[in-house]
Formats: sequence, C-alpha cells, structure tokens
Amino acid sequence: MPIHMTRRAKLAVAASFATIAALSLSACSSTGGAGATAGPNDEVGVTLIVKTTTNPYFVSMEDAAQADAKKANVKLTLAAGKKDGDTDSQIQAIENAISRGDKGILITPNGSAVNNEIAKARKAGLYVIALDTVPDPADSVDITFATDNFAAGELIGKWTAAKLDGKKATIAMLDLFSDQIVSVDTNRDQGFLKGLGIEVPDKSKNGSEAKSGSYTGGKGGEYTIVGHQATQGAEDGGRSAMETLLSKNPDINVVYTINEPAAYGAYQALKAAGKEKDVTIVSIDGGCTGVGYVKDGIIGATAQQYPSKMASLGMEAIAKIARGGEKPKTTDGLDFFSTGQKLVTDQAQTGLESLTSADAGSTCWGK
Repeated sequence: MPIHMTRRAKLAVAASFATIAALSLSACSSTGGAGATAGPNDEVGVTLIVKTTTNPYFVSMEDAAQADAKKANVKLTLAAGKKDGDTDSQIQAIENAISRGDKGILITPNGSAVNNEIAKARKAGLYVIALDTVPDPADSVDITFATDNFAAGELIGKWTAAKLDGKKATIAMLDLFSDQIVSVDTNRDQGFLKGLGIEVPDKSKNGSEAKSGSYTGGKGGEYTIVGHQATQGAEDGGRSAMETLLSKNPDINVVYTINEPAAYGAYQALKAAGKEKDVTIVSIDGGCTGVGYVKDGIIGATAQQYPSKMASLGMEAIAKIARGGEKPKTTDGLDFFSTGQKLVTDQAQTGLESLTSADAGSTCWGK
C-alpha cells in the first residue's frame, strides 16, 4: 500500500540522504585516491618494484617489505623486471600502481627510461622512493634510500692500500658496464681509487685516472692500472673480464670488482691460471655468499650493504606519510638517505674498523 508523506517529512528524508552521502564521500576520501590522507587504521597501498627477482639482493628487499607490510597495515604489491635493465615491466608496474590508487611506490630503477612514468605517479599524488641506486637526476623521485656506494668503495680501497704495505699495485678494474654510465658503477669504482690514494679527474665516467703513477694510501707506492672491463655484475662476466686483463698483464696482484658474483668469476679465472694465491680481490655487497667468500679467503675484503633496511625504511616512510606523518630527509651532505655500509674482512688492518666474516654472517642477506 502506498505511503504519502507531508512536505516536512519529505524535506527531512532528503536531508538525511544528503548527510549519508556526505559521510560516505568523506569516508572514501580518507582511504581512496593517492593524494588523500589515510586514517590511522586504514590500509595503505604500496607497490615495490625491483630490478629482477633472479638476484637474492632484491629478493631480500621483497622479504623485508612483506614482513613490514603486515606490521604497518600496508597492502603490498610486488613487481619486478624480467631481467636487469628491463624498464618496460617496471613502467607497467608504475601504471598499475597509479590505477590502483596506491599511496606510494618503492622502486630500484632499471634505468632513466622509467623517469617519465615516475613523474606521472608523483603528479597523481603517489610518494615515490628509490631504493639501492640514486636515479639520474636525484630529484626525479621524492627520496632515495641507498648505500653510500662511494664510501663503500673507499672502505675497500683503504683496506687494499694498507694490505699492500707499500708494494707496487698492478690493478685490474672489473666494473659493471662499458656501454652506459650509472652512479653505482662510477661511485664504487672511483671510491675504491680514492681510498687507494689515486686521483680521479673526471667524476662522470670510469677510467679517467692516470694509468700509472703513485698511490698515496697506506704507506704509498707505485701502481699500474691494467684496464677496466665490464662484467654486467655477473659471475661469467667477471671470469671473462679477468681473462682479458690477465692476457694484457699476467702480473696483476689487485682486483677490484663491482660485486661479489663478478669477484667469484674473477677468482675462477685466476685459479685456472694458477694465480689465485698471488692476487688480492676486493668487492662490495656483503651478501651471505660473499661473506662466505671472505671466510674462505677468496675475497680479501668486501663492503657490506643492507638492502633489507632500505626496503623496511621505505615501507615505514610511505605508511607514515600516507597517514599525515613527516616526510624523510636526506643524509647531511648527500642527495639521498644513507642506509650504511661496513668493511668485512678476516685480515683486519690497523686504523680501519671492520667486521669479521663471522660477525657479518649475522647481518648478511641472501641466506
């Protein structure tokens, strides 16, 4: 049976519907939309995009982010490039994060090709944090959480200078790339040379140092740079690069490597040539496998970095910002937030603070 209402009743009902609609819109705006502030108990959407999941370094980031997501009430989406350098997959993952209305993105960029998509995300209100590598330019993201790669290189350079004890250094430089310039490559390479006490006149690229002269680190001495060879950061690349440089000069006694997979490849080439006991290999990463190489005497020293810490701090920062909290700040004197680095060696040198392989085993990643 139909119900007839007075004009006053009709107005009251209309007002009630208007109030309900306003409340519903308010509730949606507290959680929906990248730029809207989330409530203290609202779930926050975050996407973590790593370079590749074939590297345990980036897997450790995913593991840390997943653990922190539960604590911070974050709905985490994981994405990755199919291989190192795959920017297309990363671009698609950024587009997906924007479409979902995520509050933020954590990304280890595979290259500058992702910069335009990152700019779109930031314009849409997402807070974007780079992990591991400072992008070019640094302000293409809101902030970066990363190892100070120059400082890490400097640590192993100082250790090498002290270990040489004034002897001549015949040096092989096993870098990352030869066809592109990325900060992690130049910073580690040039930090090592600075720690050793060799001047680098052009900070924009590798290989600008004098090919021979005197190093000033430790007791100082003479040096020769046999050459720079790219490894792609891979074991097979390290082996072939070492073979190439040994063919140029079989008297190499110091090998700098961009990372521990490349270091192990170099060791294999040296062992095949019967020279593994005559050469000091240094590297950077501090993964559990690399720490094992230090323990076994394959690597003389490495610099440990902390990818899990990068992911955890990034996750916490986005969750905090999404709920109206303060934004993180860069480390004084740097254009990123440094998550730290420590020298790892079982051959401690006077004046250099270091961890033993046993100590570093409790803080390594990729177990």
